[in-house]
Amino acid sequence: MSSQNANGTARLPQGTRGRQKVALLLDTAAAVFAEQGFDAATMTEIAARAGASIGSLYQYFPTKEQVADALLQRFAEQLYQRMEALVEAAANWSAAELLERLYPALIQFRSDNPAFIILAEARSGPALAAMQIRARMRTYVQAILRQQAPERDEAELELLAVLVLQVMKTAAGLYAEPDLPQREQVLSELKTMLQDCLERRLYQRAGR
Repeated sequence: MSSQNANGTARLPQGTRGRQKVALLLDTAAAVFAEQGFDAATMTEIAARAGASIGSLYQYFPTKEQVADALLQRFAEQLYQRMEALVEAAANWSAAELLERLYPALIQFRSDNPAFIILAEARSGPALAAMQIRARMRTYVQAILRQQAPERDEAELELLAVLVLQVMKTAAGLYAEPDLPQREQVLSELKTMLQDCLERRLYQRAGR
């Protein structure tokens, strides 16, 4: 297609108007992906909703995968900022405090950005970007846990980081179902279960 870049890669604009146009395209794409999913969403729909020509969209993002990749990177930067602030503050937290900080930070982010989860978990989407985000999130959680129990070996901290993130993922899914019977009770049980695990594996063995 003539409107695509010759090398088939996304082109980042340099000027203010170009950056504003790309921001609008990405905002619109996020809404379309959230409503329709990655597979059903089309470049035509994204361009139409943004009030842009399809050629303009292809000028910046030659493929739907590159739109999704750019969105994931934008989401990731916002998420990383939250996680870095948590890492800096985590040194003296108890297990309960750790969860009180992590739960709202991660769950609210997922709630505010529904397209993030859709893209991160899409089988046919930008798999490499999603994998990199998951790996970096494990690194952040592992760094938080390391401050709680620096004597624990890295393999155990990595295992616990995966566990924390998987429980958070489950909790976020429950938050997205407000009409689910006994939702609040299940959420409370999940939180208690994770807290008990952390206290047993980290704090008690660290003598805290």
